[in-house]
Amino acid sequence: MELPLNRHSEPERLPPLSDEEQRQSDALARVIVDEIERAGGIIEFSRYMESVLYAPGLGYYASGRQKFGEAGDFVTAPELGNLFARCMARQAVEILDRLGGGSILEVGAGSGALAADLLVEMGRLGALPDRYLILETSAILQASQRETLSRQGVLVTQRVDWLRTWPAGFRGLVVANELLDALPVQRFCVAANGVRLLGVRWDGGRFHETTFDAADPRLSERLATFELPLGYISEWHPQAHAWVRSVADMMDAGVVLVIDYGFPAHEFYHRDRNRGTLMCHYRHRAHDDPYIRVGVQDITAHVDFSACASAGREAGLEVLGYTQQAAFLLSLGLAQLADQEVPESVVDRVTFAQQLKILMHPSEMGELFKVIALGKGVAPPLAGFQLSDHRGRL
Repeated sequence: MELPLNRHSEPERLPPLSDEEQRQSDALARVIVDEIERAGGIIEFSRYMESVLYAPGLGYYASGRQKFGEAGDFVTAPELGNLFARCMARQAVEILDRLGGGSILEVGAGSGALAADLLVEMGRLGALPDRYLILETSAILQASQRETLSRQGVLVTQRVDWLRTWPAGFRGLVVANELLDALPVQRFCVAANGVRLLGVRWDGGRFHETTFDAADPRLSERLATFELPLGYISEWHPQAHAWVRSVADMMDAGVVLVIDYGFPAHEFYHRDRNRGTLMCHYRHRAHDDPYIRVGVQDITAHVDFSACASAGREAGLEVLGYTQQAAFLLSLGLAQLADQEVPESVVDRVTFAQQLKILMHPSEMGELFKVIALGKGVAPPLAGFQLSDHRGRL
């Protein structure tokens, strides 16, 4: 089926797509349109987002395009350098020591940079985990992770196993760095007839957002406490909540660390944040239209950390700490590590300073990115929350 794809409404600041990217995007658009037609003209936004990100061979995370680093669409903390991983290593060592040993499970390991640098630093500290497990369903990303890890030598690669499903009886540390923001979300609006989910339809050569169905009563009840105005639009994260419950179910004892951008509920559903938190990323440009460049741009939504905490408590996990990324890294010795590693060349010093700025500055990752620790069989305090712990704000 040929579709008259409308490509005239994109933000002018976005770089043009390559011919290959355009073909991929067109092919995925046709797949989604076919699904919309089979569904009677509308699909739920969460289903649309899942297809855009994860459709086999065509979705953003299922294709072979470069996603991470300067040549990709965005940079994660581990891609900036090794300071983030070196701090994380200190937190990992403390947790595994208090458990009397155990493994690390990283869910969605990206390029493998965090796994590689974390294992190298833990080896330097003489405290390697029993195993380093990576839960990764994308064969393309698995290949990238293997390549990254192979550059660190045999000692690292011999300790790493890849999984496609949750392990049973896990004991150790679970790491989710910039994972929950990429899980499909439900979009909703506050209407005169109650809270309504938003869906996606195809019309005039492009995708459009439209009212879909009544929202889950649990969402309506949750939002009632915020007195949101008519027309208010935002997101709800049932898949993120289910993810937390899955971690609790497979964990015998340990800690899960979630590092991501987001807010506690009272900030997430603030009246002034009336268009939600959805953001798209392409070649280090950010914009808020998820209905263009399908499959070749990332789509994310900020994390509701209050909901994560509630899901954890309901599943039998204790909230062990919650703070900003800057405070977490400083608690784990970032300042001392930075003093030890000042490069000699001017170019390297500039790059190093940029790494610190992005990790720590309030306008970069330092304030917007948060860290929450949920645990079973491990009591607070944890080292990463020594300087500040804002569990009371959740």
